[in-house]
Amino acid sequence: MPAIDLRGPSRATNGIAAAGRPWLLAAVAFPLAAAAALVVTTPASNELPRSVDLTDLVATAAPAAPPPVIDGPDSVEVTVQRNDTLDRIFRTTGIDLATLAELRMLPEARKALDRLHPGDTITLTHMNGALQSLNRQISDTLTLSVSRAGESFAVNYIENPLEVEVVGRSARIDSSLFEAGLDAGISAETVLVLANEIFGWDIDFANEIREGDEFSVLYQQKYQDGQYVSDGRVLAAEFVNRGRTHRAVWFASADGKVRGYYTPEGKGMRKAFLRAPLDFTRISSRFNPRRVHPLSGRVRAHKGIDYAAPTGTPIWAAGDGRIEFAGRKGGYGNAVIINHGRGITTLYGHMSRFAKSARNGRSVHQGELIGYVGTTGASTGPHLHYEYRIKGVHKNPESIPLPNTEIQPSYLAEFRGQAEVALAQLQLTNNGPEQVLASR
Repeated sequence: MPAIDLRGPSRATNGIAAAGRPWLLAAVAFPLAAAAALVVTTPASNELPRSVDLTDLVATAAPAAPPPVIDGPDSVEVTVQRNDTLDRIFRTTGIDLATLAELRMLPEARKALDRLHPGDTITLTHMNGALQSLNRQISDTLTLSVSRAGESFAVNYIENPLEVEVVGRSARIDSSLFEAGLDAGISAETVLVLANEIFGWDIDFANEIREGDEFSVLYQQKYQDGQYVSDGRVLAAEFVNRGRTHRAVWFASADGKVRGYYTPEGKGMRKAFLRAPLDFTRISSRFNPRRVHPLSGRVRAHKGIDYAAPTGTPIWAAGDGRIEFAGRKGGYGNAVIINHGRGITTLYGHMSRFAKSARNGRSVHQGELIGYVGTTGASTGPHLHYEYRIKGVHKNPESIPLPNTEIQPSYLAEFRGQAEVALAQLQLTNNGPEQVLASR
């Protein structure tokens, strides 16, 4: 190929003028596929050869279109709200509703999908609205997993078992029960079990707790994959209140017929009646046969206890029974009377309003909500007036002995075996602030 000089516009080589350079470039473009650059020299000159990269002279072609971007699957975690349904969740997340109909046709998945509860977590993965997978935790140990398998879906239940540790902790009260528990590493939920489910019938936690009181508790802690999940069952507990020791153990019979907290002697911690049927701030007026009435100024027996509490504080049934009256009752204002059988009745007065369950003739259980604190009737401020009667005779609710339920003789041997182990472990708890006593 002849040499070509492209060093200046005034030169011509082999009869080709510089003005013809566009034609020239087109003619020489074809070798570029074989070489990235072409070296061009001028033999008639003593100058050093000069290099030119002809790729700079070739018209730049339009860039190739980028390869199509394929979107990956979208994953979204949904926390179920009140009144949520899967239909609503699918619409909100943009998932094809036809898929929901397919899922509901799977009998092994339908029940677990249709029963949603506020706070449940559902994880959905979809590709442009086409569902790829759905995961829903049914319990602490079980997860529903639905995943696309061709034209259908595969349903699996994944088990993730919990590890349980038995832990013992003890605390001394310097200011409040809850602060003492939290300082000792005991959760508020476990402290509430001590106060409400175990010792609440024997100790008035609003008025009888004193600085220096001590308690210890043996309970379960649940872990999953090495991470703490929650506290479990309280197995045994001891509370020393004003020098008096109260102890309790959990017992569950092998046949499942007996469950509850009992003293080491086998007497039930749960009494037939609550000592106080609400959470109150103070007792504003005690049982007093010769009290001077605050409104009339006359000596008039106060045949119950007044519990001062903010308006709207929940009031519970003190024991199992049947409501024989719910309505307006003179100076009592809005009142409920419960017949507990064996000649025992309780009265709850000055309510601001009734609970939905408070209807004449309806059966109620101990601890069931029946109304709310108010100041209706002859009342000087918001409080609950509470009366306890036996065959029509008023008794002091603070001092009347509360009946116990006891372990039946046929279960005593089984109970004692469980109680001895739990109390021995509880005793170890008193030797230090924290003891991990077992793991399973």
